[in-house]
Amino acid sequence: METRVAVISIIVEKGEQVETINALLHECADFIIGRMGIPYRRRSVSIISIAIDAPQDVISTLSGKIGTLSGVCVKTAYSQVTGHDG
Repeated sequence: METRVAVISIIVEKGEQVETINALLHECADFIIGRMGIPYRRRSVSIISIAIDAPQDVISTLSGKIGTLSGVCVKTAYSQVTGHDG
């Protein structure tokens, strides 16, 4: 199965959404290369960056689910780098 490398950037304006985001990320744990979370207390937001190597549909589904959450903004940048899993 073909996979792509991408970065998912998430800004969380409503802290109560963090638990839901963590649950969604846990579902894709096998594909996540790394994660960085920064609480920006001065502005009362959290900034999360996810590096992922997964099939296109897994990345877009994860990004879409996170993007439907109230008070959460998500953007995904895709690399041209592809590979094959398995």
